[in-house]
Amino acid sequence: MNQPVRPRSQKIRLGMLGGGEGAFIGAVHRHAAALDGQTELVCGAFSRDAGNNQRTGTALDIAPQRLYDSWQQMLDAEAALPEHERMQLLVIVTPNQLHVPVSRAAIAAGFHVFCEKPAGVTLSETALLAAELAQSDRLYGLAHTYLGYPMVWQAKQLVADGVLGTLRKIYVEYPQGWLTDNLEASAQKQASWRTDPAQAGNSGCMADIGTHAFGLAEFISGQRINQLCAELASHVPGRRLDDDGAALFKTSGGASGVLIASQICAGEENALKIRLYGDKGGLEWQQMEPNSIIVRPHGAPFYVLRAGAGQAGLGAEALKRCRLPAGHPEGYLEAMANLYRDFANAIRAGERGTPSGVPGISAGLRGMAFIDTVSTASSEKWQAVPDVG
Repeated sequence: MNQPVRPRSQKIRLGMLGGGEGAFIGAVHRHAAALDGQTELVCGAFSRDAGNNQRTGTALDIAPQRLYDSWQQMLDAEAALPEHERMQLLVIVTPNQLHVPVSRAAIAAGFHVFCEKPAGVTLSETALLAAELAQSDRLYGLAHTYLGYPMVWQAKQLVADGVLGTLRKIYVEYPQGWLTDNLEASAQKQASWRTDPAQAGNSGCMADIGTHAFGLAEFISGQRINQLCAELASHVPGRRLDDDGAALFKTSGGASGVLIASQICAGEENALKIRLYGDKGGLEWQQMEPNSIIVRPHGAPFYVLRAGAGQAGLGAEALKRCRLPAGHPEGYLEAMANLYRDFANAIRAGERGTPSGVPGISAGLRGMAFIDTVSTASSEKWQAVPDVG
């Protein structure tokens, strides 16, 4: 039997700020949002460069009257449209300094917001956003894409079900190599803004990818990281923000851990990985092999759980995020698409605050608290190791 076609009017209407020609993450969001056929991109302000904005809008078949020069113009014009025509969800894929101001303005204007991480550039401005959101009936989501993977949800369930026993140790690492060279000196767009304090805030690497590692550790463990000591470094001469860092941490449940984030690990691609150990066993998940979890029971052979629709051994939350049978790999785009699908369902259901299944303002506040803390903790003095032997 053919599936009924969703009426066009039922699709969630998206607007996008940023993500113009040459931007990596904007295209990722558009592909992911389109995957399930539940959304449509109806308007945008894709670049401050007029030519780039025009080319992007034309390529995406945006109606000329709904291609805007600025985010302010977009919010004003869309709010003036009839309710059944205006955008419902604003997707923010700009450098960090615009995240909070635009989110606050969009929520005040009556739009839902899906924002790239981190939530802002300071904890205090993100707290203002949280306070305003609490008084609103709008939804706010944060694009922690890795939390859309089915096997991340499966790992969370294994921990919650006590398969590992009492958690004792967490190792989470995120090495990349793309900033090994001084790309910002050649005005490479992605490197330029991520290493500019005026656009990125007071952290580079830790804000960009360390927050992913932090969020993943808290999500899977179900515990908060409540103490840490850290070291941040900039290895490329002249670079103004950290490109490397590490932290020792403790959790609210008594586990200890190590977090590493680096963008100068030459030869690495996007190697986010987490290992958790309890008194009954351990597990391992890595983003570059996202469809598998290695489970290591204490005193018994290890086994592997595999993603796949209808796959035995998986919990309900993992299964509902699988689209294909086992052996048909699903990856980054599908993980982000899961967030978009959950967000669209939350809008239709009339939810408010944080969409079910999507990281929200709490994740944003946690990420900003982490950035502030590692930045402060990294100023502590090193202890010299005696030069003996």
